[in-house]
Amino acid sequence: MVRNKKIVIVLPAYNAEKTLITTYREIPFDIVDEVILVDDGSVDHTVAVAKSLNIRTVTHAKNLGYGGNQKTCYRTALECGADIVVMLHPDYQYTPKLIPAMVYLLISGEYDVVLGSRILGGKALQGGMPLYKYINNRMLTLVQNFLMGQKLSEYHTGYRAFTRKVLESISLDENSDDFVFDNQMLSQLLYGGFRVGEITCPAKYFAEASSINLSRSIKYGLGCLKTAVMFRLNKLGILKSNLFQVKTNN
Repeated sequence: MVRNKKIVIVLPAYNAEKTLITTYREIPFDIVDEVILVDDGSVDHTVAVAKSLNIRTVTHAKNLGYGGNQKTCYRTALECGADIVVMLHPDYQYTPKLIPAMVYLLISGEYDVVLGSRILGGKALQGGMPLYKYINNRMLTLVQNFLMGQKLSEYHTGYRAFTRKVLESISLDENSDDFVFDNQMLSQLLYGGFRVGEITCPAKYFAEASSINLSRSIKYGLGCLKTAVMFRLNKLGILKSNLFQVKTNN
């Protein structure tokens, strides 16, 4: 714990047997109280590896998708009493060594959400991010910042930390079960006025790191643009979407 706050790491996993041990061993257990892995119908030995590490494991009988996996992650973390939840990919694309920095930013009370940005450090390409992904990332972020009135360096990182209040305040079940879930969730947080901080995070791209193909990348990009437009229309009072209904009783 940190200042009597329970720190929980959630691992949304799919076919992560080759990288799970490396990821797990770098988690700073001097401040982390519990790790929860949600396996989304893996066809490898992810579950067996997780159990060998004594990780609390939740399994989906069938693949629900990246967003569907995260919904279970956050629901389970809240059920076990988490005060701060860090979402860490078990494919080792993001280093667990930054968990303390993210946690302490939340503990400070200055932020409600912390993102690990691959763009802030200016070395995303050196870290192996494909050029087309980098260009798409920058273009989407530019458009989203304009439509949503923000100044974030990146909307598309999968490394995120949240306070309990944040997770209890937004309508996660209104979000997609696919990859656009991340973007919808971040848009909900910004719409609700939650304070978002960013720290620089090195990019890691290698054979075992998860990635989506070109067609799914295009679908994701279109989904991000749609979400940003919906955000703007809701702010202007032209549209009223359940996606942006923030609970105010927390």
